[in-house]
Amino acid sequence: MQVTFYGAVREVTGSMHLIETENDKILLDCGMFQGRRRESAEKNRILQVDPRKITNMILSHAHIDHSGRIPLLVKNGFAGRVVCTRATAQASEYLLSDSAHIQESDAEYLNYKTVRNHINHLSKSKNGGQGGRDQTAKLRKTLKKNRYQLNPETINGLIGEYGLEGVEPLYTTADAQAAIEAFEGNPYRHPVPVGHQATCTLYDAGHILGSAISIIKIQNNGRTYTVGYTGDIGRFDKPIIKDPTLDFEPEDRDIDLLIMESTYGDRLHEPVIDLKPRLQAVLNETFERGGAVLIPSFAFGRTQELLYVLHELYDEGAVPRKPIYVDSPLATNITRVFGEHPEVYDQAAHETFLQQGKNPFSFDKVTFVGSVEESMALNRDENPHVVISASGMCEAGRILHHLRFKIHNERHTVLIVGFMAAHTLGRRLLEQGLAYAESGRKGPAPIMRILNKEYPLKAQVVKLGGFSAHGDKNELRHFLKASNLNVKQIAIVHGEEDQSLSFAESLKQDGYAVTVPQTGEPMRL
Repeated sequence: MQVTFYGAVREVTGSMHLIETENDKILLDCGMFQGRRRESAEKNRILQVDPRKITNMILSHAHIDHSGRIPLLVKNGFAGRVVCTRATAQASEYLLSDSAHIQESDAEYLNYKTVRNHINHLSKSKNGGQGGRDQTAKLRKTLKKNRYQLNPETINGLIGEYGLEGVEPLYTTADAQAAIEAFEGNPYRHPVPVGHQATCTLYDAGHILGSAISIIKIQNNGRTYTVGYTGDIGRFDKPIIKDPTLDFEPEDRDIDLLIMESTYGDRLHEPVIDLKPRLQAVLNETFERGGAVLIPSFAFGRTQELLYVLHELYDEGAVPRKPIYVDSPLATNITRVFGEHPEVYDQAAHETFLQQGKNPFSFDKVTFVGSVEESMALNRDENPHVVISASGMCEAGRILHHLRFKIHNERHTVLIVGFMAAHTLGRRLLEQGLAYAESGRKGPAPIMRILNKEYPLKAQVVKLGGFSAHGDKNELRHFLKASNLNVKQIAIVHGEEDQSLSFAESLKQDGYAVTVPQTGEPMRL
């Protein structure tokens, strides 16, 4: 029996690992790589494992860096089940459909640019003349149905006619819908079969709604092996959902190999108790300047946590009751999913809101923005307000438009509340914005390139680490020490290389046998 590590190995995105026995191939996650567009696109199209040979898959949680390539898996012949929690199955329906829509929209836009640039080149050619320019101008108009909507039929037709190199989406909305049919939602602490003499029991990981630590028990060659997979481990004492599980059933406590995340393996977060007052200070300072607070946020988990804390601050009268806009259709749908699973809320959420007859995620100052037209009108609103918008790493979505309309003005604040992977716009905003502040905001402001245009980053950039859904170095170590698991060996994954290697050294000092695998490296048990 062996485990091979294929994704989120010495990096953060693209989570995927494979357990192989005599009889089965069991996949752990099938996530999307995120980062530099061209590099990520190439990596995402390559599945290192033949989908037709995978028995079943176990999904730790619904975030796209763990689930985003499941439609590609199904499209290429995977016929097994995706075993996960019920909340993860429900959330994945929205997340994967949204991901597919982004794939299709990005392909349409890139193809539009390719055709438009080719037409512009024709217009400027020496053989053009006024008639030729008039003709190309008319041709350009056919590329859009209206001001906001592209005409993909015409665009694709012209790509073929001119012999241009077009872009195909990684998968389509139809592919995502087909993938959802493979999902099987299960309760926590309930063993389910995942292969020949192989079972999986899911425990609450405390990361986001429905996130799970998977304990896989396999009988192979006359003995029983137990593999634990943490997925992403949450923080302790965070609002809304329960803490990561520390009490495992007796039959699941002896672990031959624990595959463990290390996103913040060499970092410490701000204390959870400081989260609300820090947010209060940012809001008050920005509103006093007459500015808006832009918060790039993951639609699943982070948005709901922000709404929860904002609700508390507004109820307490701790900040001016300025409008709050959730400008993400996906976040709107996911917030409904949260509302349908109060059984996973912690005691504080029940006491603060549910027992008072209140919805933690909705109150009179919150508006869920629907249409593109509403979002564009909000872009131009210069009055103090809060915008929570996706994507969380600023790589796509409506947040890009809010940023390009606001970051040139020092009255506004860009509030970073989550992890920003290397080579993303979010990471550049964070690093260059903080460096500019540390320099006393002297000299030219950093330049951010957004949707192929450049903008000076004059807005304030503030980072609140307390909102992270990942446990930090000490919390990850606490999980190991405080749980009743007996771990023989640990494989460190899901962390940038410096974080993984540093965390591995810390665990070795704690007395654990630890390895940090390379991409594609097998480990025999």
